Amino acid sequence: MVLRSGCKFGPVLVWFRLGYVVLLWLCVTHLRCARAETKTVVQKDAEFDVTYNDTVTSDNQTIYAFNHTVSRNKTEGVRVTVDVLSEGAESSPILFVVRQKQAVLSFQVPLILRGLYQRKYPYAHVGRTLCQPPTRSLTETQYFFVDVSTLSSLGTHYQLRISRVDSFTLHTDKKFSFTASPSQPQYFKYVFPDGVDTVIVKVNSEMTFPCSVMSIQDIQCPVYDLDNNVAFIGMYQTMTKTAAITVQRKDFPSNSFYVVVVVKTEDEACGGPLRFYPLRPDELIDAGNRSKTLDVVVSPAISSDVYVMGMLFCLGIFLSFYLLTFLVACVENKRMHRRREGLLNPADMSPVETASLLGKPGVTPVSPYEYGSFVDNASTLSSEAITDSIASDANYRYMERSLESVAGRSRQESLSSIEEDDYDTLADIDSDKNIVRTKKYLCVSDLARKDKRVLSKKYQIYFWNIVTIGVFYALPVIQLVITYQTVVNVTGNQDICYYNFLCAHPLGNLSAFNNILSNLGYVMLGLLFLLIVLQRDIIHSRALDRNDLNALECGIPKHFGLFYAMGTALMMEGLLSACYHVCPNYTNFQFDTSFMYMIAGLCVLKLYQKRHPDINASAYTAYACLAAVIFFSVLGVVFGKGNMVFWIVFSVLHILATMLLSTQLYYMGRWRLNSGILRRIVYVIYTDCIRQCSGPMYIDRMVLLVMGNIVNWSLAAYGLLKTPNDFASYLLAIAICNLLLYFAFYIIMKLRSGERIQCMAMVCILFTAVVWGFALFFFFQGLSTWQKTPAESREHNRDCIVLSFFDDHDIWHFLSSIAMFGSFLVLLTMDDDLDNVQRDKIFVF
Repeated sequence: MVLRSGCKFGPVLVWFRLGYVVLLWLCVTHLRCARAETKTVVQKDAEFDVTYNDTVTSDNQTIYAFNHTVSRNKTEGVRVTVDVLSEGAESSPILFVVRQKQAVLSFQVPLILRGLYQRKYPYAHVGRTLCQPPTRSLTETQYFFVDVSTLSSLGTHYQLRISRVDSFTLHTDKKFSFTASPSQPQYFKYVFPDGVDTVIVKVNSEMTFPCSVMSIQDIQCPVYDLDNNVAFIGMYQTMTKTAAITVQRKDFPSNSFYVVVVVKTEDEACGGPLRFYPLRPDELIDAGNRSKTLDVVVSPAISSDVYVMGMLFCLGIFLSFYLLTFLVACVENKRMHRRREGLLNPADMSPVETASLLGKPGVTPVSPYEYGSFVDNASTLSSEAITDSIASDANYRYMERSLESVAGRSRQESLSSIEEDDYDTLADIDSDKNIVRTKKYLCVSDLARKDKRVLSKKYQIYFWNIVTIGVFYALPVIQLVITYQTVVNVTGNQDICYYNFLCAHPLGNLSAFNNILSNLGYVMLGLLFLLIVLQRDIIHSRALDRNDLNALECGIPKHFGLFYAMGTALMMEGLLSACYHVCPNYTNFQFDTSFMYMIAGLCVLKLYQKRHPDINASAYTAYACLAAVIFFSVLGVVFGKGNMVFWIVFSVLHILATMLLSTQLYYMGRWRLNSGILRRIVYVIYTDCIRQCSGPMYIDRMVLLVMGNIVNWSLAAYGLLKTPNDFASYLLAIAICNLLLYFAFYIIMKLRSGERIQCMAMVCILFTAVVWGFALFFFFQGLSTWQKTPAESREHNRDCIVLSFFDDHDIWHFLSSIAMFGSFLVLLTMDDDLDNVQRDKIFVF
């Protein structure tokens, strides 16, 4: 039995004894390690403004104990300055831990800050400002401790100094200068004074580099004051020479905030050069001297009264145009009333005056009965009286269908049943269309042969299409810019939007309300232009309903669809420009320019339509071409910067489009682009240039097209050689240059043809030219530019110049909206002198 028991429990006892030995060995080893790792902790009572030189190793730890008295009514900053004096401390840095009542700050020295591509920059001199927890007592003694330790077995020598920051609190309108570096950031406290709800914090420096960051943070611990964490909370901007942030009391419940200034480890964010790549991934790079001297000043922003004055000023300017238009309309109505009274009393007028009223110099005055018939018809001579007077002119020939057939056609016929193609296929047009349009000398009557109702319907499509385009374009734009503004408000990253920060007045969630308000002129003057066009359209429609020969057979054919489209485009430009200025940057600049392209294109089309009503482009073709322009604008903004392939492709397409349009205009559309085009070109060159040297058949058109090709080829060459960064503005410059060229040609040819410009049109031309000059002056002030980094853009910021509310760019908005309105009036009135001239006597050019 004993042997069996020993056999049964023997292995268990062996394992038990073995485990006991192992456990005993582990305990002994642990005790030895604990005895070996025991550090000597030394606590010292320390004082402010005393430099402590000491050495720390892995065997000892030093704690410095400080105390100071804080007051509820006075904030005093405390700054920790540390220097490591030993060489080779990067491998085993010293750890400093500052323990306060409600905060803990820790950092190592040398301080390793990372740059782009994980570059490492060591800093042996570190200075940090301690976060000051608030106190509720009138006075309170607070204690804090600085723990110094390291894992290095070798002694590391350091210097420690704790000092007070006497100028920790900023005062309103008092400039304070200081020095900062990447390892020695600075921050200061500002308290809103009574009666001030908004302030502007401005930080300036005479040094462009090193790049720095200005941040506005709430009063809380910890304060994020290093390059790698300054963007965590609050609002911030990168800066070279200047930065400005508007701060509102409502965003800070404590009625105070910190102004934090951090110098970055690299200058790439501010447009500076990028340092070389390290040879090894973990290689430390000497950053050199990156100290920067700056000054900060906090100034009160504008009051609510200035907001009201700015809005009233803006409304007053543009409402004055409504009043002026009303007065001009009253004067014109009075003049027409006197004209009617003169027609009622022909005995009081000379034959020349009577003839001038009839619009036919040299025509014998008609009888009083016929003048009475004129008055009965409300605004112009009756068709019978006009017919009788015109019949006396032996040189008059009708170029269109007879008046009886025109008057006999029912005006109540539905326009939806009338199609332009129905009249293009009529025998009288089909047989001579190619001949009429290729005559050497064309008159408006040659290109105004289609039914007016058909053309009216055709050109009304311009208006309805642009309304549809505007709605579908504006809705996602508004949604996007609201998102932009929300991102800016939530993240605090004010580098997203390129404002003029020295004159950016917030309202609600909008950061620059003044830049948005100044776009009101486009909307109000666009609406006013629509009302003027509507008034003219109503008068013309009434004349057509009376079968008035002046409206039917004289003057430039009046089609108002393009004018309606122009007014709508001006209003949309104001809306989208306001959307762009919610958060201006390069990604949404197309919002500000898209309808500028449309306005330029519509103005060119309107100039061409005046003398070519039958062959002007349809709305679908025109808007398709403008859509292609906007498409290239987007491509240019996204891919055009420094991309030579894009510029080559665009320049080639630009030149090809210029040549095709020139051919279309020269031959009045009577040519075909097919497989035989090259053979016809060679044949024309052979017959007109080689076989016999003959000049162009249409000299005036050739002069215009040659000048247009020179301008466009030059612009294409400039773009190819210079590759400008602002492709959208470059494209807009092309559109404006072509518009101005065609407008100048039109005016010159109008005067050359013996026509005259009436007083109203001349006043509009001179007024518009002067306003455009002043507008361009303010436009080229360049208060910001998204072609550069946000920090570089802020170097162009300027203070407000009008009512302490509007800046130079706002004045550009005011003047350019007025100038565009004046330009539209020029197009509307420049051919009023032809209203009594037969269309077969109005030349086409």
